[in-house]
Amino acid sequence: MMVRIDSRILSSVLTLSLLAVVPVSAQEAPQTSWGAPDLQGIWDFRSITPLERPEDRGDQEFLSEEEAANLEQAAVDRIEELANREAQRTEVGGNIGAYNDFWMDRGTNTDDTRRTSLILDPSNGRLPDMTEAGQARRSSAPSSFTDKIYDSYTDLSNFDRCIMGFNAGPPMTPGAYNNNMQLFQTPDYVAIVTEMVHTTRIIPLGDAAGSNDAIRQWSGNSHAHWDGDTLVVETENFNDHDVYANWRSSSKNMKVVERFTRVDDATLSYEFTVNDSDTWTSPWTAQVSMKRNDLPLFEYACHEGNYSMDAMLSGARADEQEAAQSGGQ
Repeated sequence: MMVRIDSRILSSVLTLSLLAVVPVSAQEAPQTSWGAPDLQGIWDFRSITPLERPEDRGDQEFLSEEEAANLEQAAVDRIEELANREAQRTEVGGNIGAYNDFWMDRGTNTDDTRRTSLILDPSNGRLPDMTEAGQARRSSAPSSFTDKIYDSYTDLSNFDRCIMGFNAGPPMTPGAYNNNMQLFQTPDYVAIVTEMVHTTRIIPLGDAAGSNDAIRQWSGNSHAHWDGDTLVVETENFNDHDVYANWRSSSKNMKVVERFTRVDDATLSYEFTVNDSDTWTSPWTAQVSMKRNDLPLFEYACHEGNYSMDAMLSGARADEQEAAQSGGQ
């Protein structure tokens, strides 16, 4: 009698076996001249694996090899389709949409783990429920993606002004483009530079590092230590000056713990845990496999070239003038 084994179960078992491979040992891992694990370089965190598990995946934790290959081919096909699509002209007064696909760089690969989500915990692969305070904060945040008319650039968020936010973190998560970060090390400090809005965190190492509750910064206050071969970065003391630019409308009380581990010469495991009881009903954890990128970072001068800010404000003034001339408010 032949016994049929569900391919998804078999795939999960095989995947778990693959995941049992531990990071390179201290003897094999690249070392700095002062003997610390060498995590330096430019790391690419593009991934078509979503942060949250799609609802239609149910309790499926891992993709089969075939499912992952199909998703990756679909991403390649989508890029090719858009590249060959006939150009479309935007109509005045209509929804101009976002950037065209030329600017997008989401990648074409699922995460190395073949998980159905980047989120590891909760086990359903989805974000915990938002608190009432978190929902209220998110709905009240200023944004250019509304019909509201703004009087000044100061009424718009730092996200709209290309100063803060997007995927720069912390935590860093795959986005539509600029999915690279560069890590530098010295015996006393670590610096993390994200390609997105060229955000830089200079992070002290060791017992002397700490946080001052009286000093709250846009990217929080980070300090770091080593846990074996893993670099652990803890960040807290965020500010609440710009809710929309804050990561997923998180609160000033968010604490992020990031763990960087060199898996092999070409892979850096990036795991982070978010604890913000003012925004989510429980802490949650995600993991991204970053890949070495031998290409250089380029300055992301979005704020300096943000002509859309002038366009939005001049458009609002034109609407006001038209309303005044027609006897409106």
